[in-house]
Amino acid sequence: MKKVVVGLSGGVDSSVTAYLLKEQGYEVIGLFMKNWHDDSVIISEECPWVEDSNDALIVADKLGIPFQTVDLSVEYKERIVDYMFNEYERGRTPNPDVLCNREIKFDVFMKIALQLGADYVATGHYCRKGIIQNEDGTETYQLLAGVDGNKDQSYFLCQLSQEQLSKTLFPIGELTKPEVRRIATENDLITADKKDSQGLCFIGKVHLPEFLQQKLKPQKGVIVEVPYDAQQFNMSVPKFDSKTAELAFHAEKPSYSEADGKVVGEHQGAHYFTIGQRKGLNVGGTKEPLFVIDTDVDKNIIYTGQGKSHPGLLRHTLFVNDNELHWVRKDLALSVDETMEVMARIRYRQPLQQATLYKTDGGLYVDFKEKQSAITEGQFVAWYIADELIGSGVIS
Repeated sequence: MKKVVVGLSGGVDSSVTAYLLKEQGYEVIGLFMKNWHDDSVIISEECPWVEDSNDALIVADKLGIPFQTVDLSVEYKERIVDYMFNEYERGRTPNPDVLCNREIKFDVFMKIALQLGADYVATGHYCRKGIIQNEDGTETYQLLAGVDGNKDQSYFLCQLSQEQLSKTLFPIGELTKPEVRRIATENDLITADKKDSQGLCFIGKVHLPEFLQQKLKPQKGVIVEVPYDAQQFNMSVPKFDSKTAELAFHAEKPSYSEADGKVVGEHQGAHYFTIGQRKGLNVGGTKEPLFVIDTDVDKNIIYTGQGKSHPGLLRHTLFVNDNELHWVRKDLALSVDETMEVMARIRYRQPLQQATLYKTDGGLYVDFKEKQSAITEGQFVAWYIADELIGSGVIS
């Protein structure tokens, strides 16, 4: 009998994952990850880890499977929290959920599971795993979108490797969320009606500015509004001597100075804000809402523009450095000067967009057919062929 360790989070998805695997004849062990000790930054009524742990224990008891808690808070602080502080300090916006999957669930947690004698690790992600049988007898693993288009979580797993996928199962990837809740209800699982968790992976609902203020101190600065028709948006596009030069031009984000606009307010720290953000500016009196179009953490200035269609929010092209480029399907990786037509997204839940990948010496350009809003440094871009996620990278 194959042994599977399920990451029981105390939610309905992982509960049904454990149930399905038991029904399929696996020997199932439930393991809860405790990833954070500092309760001061958790809104306790929303998602306290103690309640989640208790719910996971009750589900394990109901299913008749062994259960234990593992404390990964040291690793979580080193690999996720410290990384987040560092990225925000640099003026970038990290995605902790993608990092948590790469660094914690499918690395530290997976190693613990394998030490327990597990053949596989299973999680409650809405995605699927495909297996290609190669002529030489080896197998290539595919990361496929979940059947439920409204819940597909393949984006969050965009940094997984072939080795990690080989040891992973995603039992609910073929189901929709309503089907998962129905199975939980029919089997009297306590998590059947529990609402989905929000916030940092396995921590709970975190008020981000408060969280960041633990290390990044508030610092008063100005908010500058850049008019829609600022001069740099009307510059003529130069002629290019190569496709790479053209891509580099379009991937370059606009740069601003205070002279480009007028001061319309104050903030408590540019590193608390991200491109595309609307809330938290506390500036009124504009015809359309203000959106953050750039942050300068060195000078502590936030640049804003009115409306979703402000040119400062829109770009065709982004760049991923080689050292932050990842291929789930290494057999499909591009060599220098090669291109590939893909569908891509720059954030979870964004509908897939037509794009072309261009590999250059030093990195990869992702050139979208349509302009994209709020391309943000530090976030992940992921690209697909049909419903298979084949690669990803951190936006530079």
